[in-house]
Amino acid sequence: MTHALDPTFYRTAADAAAAPVEELAYVAVFDRAAEQRDAMTVVDVNPASPEYGRVVGWTEVPNLGDELHHFGWNACSSALKHEGHDMHGLARRNLLVPGLRSSNIYVLDVAADPRAPELVKTIDAKELAAKAGYSRPHTLHCGPDGVFLTCLGGPEDDPDGPGGIALLDHATFDVVRKWETDRGPQHFHYDAWWHLNQNVLVSSEWGSPSMIENGVVPELLLGGQYGHALHFWDLAEGRHLQRVDLGAEQQMVLEVRPSHDPEATWGFVGVVVSTADLSASVWRWFRDGDRFAVEKVVTIPAEPADPALLPPALQPFGAVPPLVTDIDLSVDDKFLYVSCWATGELKQYDVSDPAHPVEVGSVRLGGIVGRTPHPARPDLPLAGGPQMVEVSRDGRRVYFTNSLYGAWDDQFYPDGVGAWMAKLDVDPAGGLSIDESFFPHGDDFRGRRVHQIRLQGGDASSDSYCYR
Repeated sequence: MTHALDPTFYRTAADAAAAPVEELAYVAVFDRAAEQRDAMTVVDVNPASPEYGRVVGWTEVPNLGDELHHFGWNACSSALKHEGHDMHGLARRNLLVPGLRSSNIYVLDVAADPRAPELVKTIDAKELAAKAGYSRPHTLHCGPDGVFLTCLGGPEDDPDGPGGIALLDHATFDVVRKWETDRGPQHFHYDAWWHLNQNVLVSSEWGSPSMIENGVVPELLLGGQYGHALHFWDLAEGRHLQRVDLGAEQQMVLEVRPSHDPEATWGFVGVVVSTADLSASVWRWFRDGDRFAVEKVVTIPAEPADPALLPPALQPFGAVPPLVTDIDLSVDDKFLYVSCWATGELKQYDVSDPAHPVEVGSVRLGGIVGRTPHPARPDLPLAGGPQMVEVSRDGRRVYFTNSLYGAWDDQFYPDGVGAWMAKLDVDPAGGLSIDESFFPHGDDFRGRRVHQIRLQGGDASSDSYCYR
């Protein structure tokens, strides 16, 4: 039987940008107290809909305390890399949703009724540990050989053992194996993505479970003990090729965003904080001969503040670090978006020249000191700040949510982080404006916190292209 190619697999970034716009957003929410079940919510993002900006779907997972975090599609445009092989009717129809605390992974079918995700499979922590040797699943990317699942920890009997990548079957979602065949010096893990046509995977570092699950450990941070390196791998072989150290003061090297041009050999990575001056930064990696090099291309300074307005962890410093917790690159590689979660700012950079980003837009919502309200509710000070960012395929809309990670929310916003989601409109020449009619928040999420977003049909941070 011959299956038609999924129309949401795009051969080029330009094809993706020209595709129909999203009408729904899938948003993961969690209960920090683990008294209510976490859920996948569905938000209407069609401005012509009478339910625009409202939660229109809600599917709870069966357990307590999962802390749903990053999630992703079972398949995407990278499937075209193995077109010509047996693709088994592969389609972008399932969301794979890990619980960062429980290590359970839930498979939701959103094809039958996009507003009512259906739980069709649970991959429990024991299977992940037994078949791949990992726990604390974090980030998903659908790759040419299966679903790549980055994991922060080792198995339950050695959770601070090396993190890494588990490979899942595209169709059955069974855990196949550990992806790495030669891990080299890699120990910490966080994100991974690739240059498909270059056969290169790039991975980054956060920290082991004991270093993150109860909040930032100041002694480890000031001692430069969190992740501060990028790793480059042979994508086909799972073999470590190169470690590039950004410097021990560059603590927590998180989101990797390669160019969407599959012939390119550059990308961006965000660094949460520098222990030298509390700044945050964005670095560019690029091929230099037969090796990779990195350079800092954006520095965002800390903002002085009255210590009385700061949480205990920041009072000795009298300043708010930006804490860059997410970055996202538009499909056309023109704009880079940078979340400054602690100062409550989302920055937009023109990266047409990736070696020399230029700031062209900024909005503020929330923030440790600012508590900037949304224009829809100027009477409501907001906690949290721009955190997980999703950019529409055509680059004209940006969505973001406000929760980072339960224990870290509590540490930096001890009076409560709340729950909210915002949408920005993008000027093609640069510049951002808040959509005042879009503001799901508070009770809309039934007492849960709001973490990641995926857009119907895909978005800028869920696809790779192969141009073949």
